[in-house]
Amino acid sequence: MEEIKEVTPKEVEKLVREDENIVVLDVREDEEIAQGMIENAKHIPLRELPYSIDELDQKKHHVLICRSGNRSMKAATYLKEKGYDVSNMSGGMLAWEGEVVF
Repeated sequence: MEEIKEVTPKEVEKLVREDENIVVLDVREDEEIAQGMIENAKHIPLRELPYSIDELDQKKHHVLICRSGNRSMKAATYLKEKGYDVSNMSGGMLAWEGEVVF
């Protein structure tokens, strides 16, 4: 299987502003989300992803994020295997310098 494309937090900021076909999918736990998340991101904890996959639009591009980039890579791999168009945000929220909402 081909590799998951990685995008930088700066690229994600630009995509969120300019691409209506993008969905930012945050797979962190609820207590991590409480520390702030990217505006308009969809939150589905990694462990719930297999049960929530029907909520995702297969026509859209999903950028997966977590705290450091490891869990989101697992989630991206899972979604790619299911036929989704995905990227992983490198560095996760630890590398995010954009605004967050609470």
